[in-house]
Amino acid sequence: MRPAAILRAGILASLPFLPTTPATAWDRHVRQGETIARTNCARCHAVGRVGASPLSAAPPFRELHRRYPVADLGEALTEGIRTGHPSMPEFRFDPDQAEDLIAYLKSLER
Repeated sequence: MRPAAILRAGILASLPFLPTTPATAWDRHVRQGETIARTNCARCHAVGRVGASPLSAAPPFRELHRRYPVADLGEALTEGIRTGHPSMPEFRFDPDQAEDLIAYLKSLER
C-alpha cells in the first residue's frame, strides 16, 4: 500500500469515533447556562434534572417552566431578579448570561 492510501485508510477508520454533528450555538448556550446555574444558584436550588433543592423554599430549576414562561425571564435576570423569600440574594446578569441561563432552563423542560 502506498503511504497516501495508508493515511486515507487511517482517517476513514477514525471517522466513526468523531462526533457526528458539531456543537451548535444552542448547545454552547445551554452549557454556559448550566455553569451559571451551578455557580450562582445551586446553593439553594436543585439545578439538575433530579434531586431536591438544598433550600426547601427554592424550587428546582427543572420545575420553573411550570410556574413561569422561562423565555420571559430575560428582563428580570438582567434588571435584578428577586423573589418573595428573604434568603435569596438579588442577581443581575448581563444579557448574554441571561440568554445562557434561559437556554439551560429551557433544556430542563424536556
